[in-house]
Amino acid sequence: MTAQKSVVLFDYGFGNVRSAQRALERVGARVELTRDRSAAMRADGLVVPGVGAFAACMDGLIDAGGDQIVRDRLGVAAPVLGICVGAQVMFESGDEHGVRRDGVGVLSGQIVQLTADILPHMGWNTVEASPRSSLFKGIDPQSRFYFVHSFAALSAGPDTIVSTTTYGEPFVAAAEHGALSVTQFHPEKSADAGAALLANWMDTL
Repeated sequence: MTAQKSVVLFDYGFGNVRSAQRALERVGARVELTRDRSAAMRADGLVVPGVGAFAACMDGLIDAGGDQIVRDRLGVAAPVLGICVGAQVMFESGDEHGVRRDGVGVLSGQIVQLTADILPHMGWNTVEASPRSSLFKGIDPQSRFYFVHSFAALSAGPDTIVSTTTYGEPFVAAAEHGALSVTQFHPEKSADAGAALLANWMDTL
């Protein structure tokens, strides 16, 4: 019998942790909600959720030591998944209302406000998945994922697998770089398509 994969859902005060926990358990993860460094380093996978403002999430992540945990895990190729603002803080910086804040810096690029008639972007979008993506493997291209945000990355580094969608302008819907995966949308709120994506991520652990 295959051992159940362990996932730490990093609990630093920013994120829909209960819905994320349920979604991960649905696809077979043994989930621990904690900010404990030893548990976060030991787990098969680490999930960093996030809601709210970039700067506040980044401050909370630093206060909990999560930024260094992410760097240390990626340094030994241990999988990390960032969701929504938990994805945004993985980039080099965020620019909200003219205030620039450094991010964890493990992905190239900056988080900026989308150019769109109505913000926030709130609703369901299809994603143009990269043919090299592991996250979207086997997922119907017409599947829709749930977004709620006003800011996003418009690009990522050339060595990053990028999947995109468009709201006002094209932006990064998901990115994969080595052991790091991020989604601007909420897979935990994206019904069966989100569950399939989380299952694909679990397969990488």
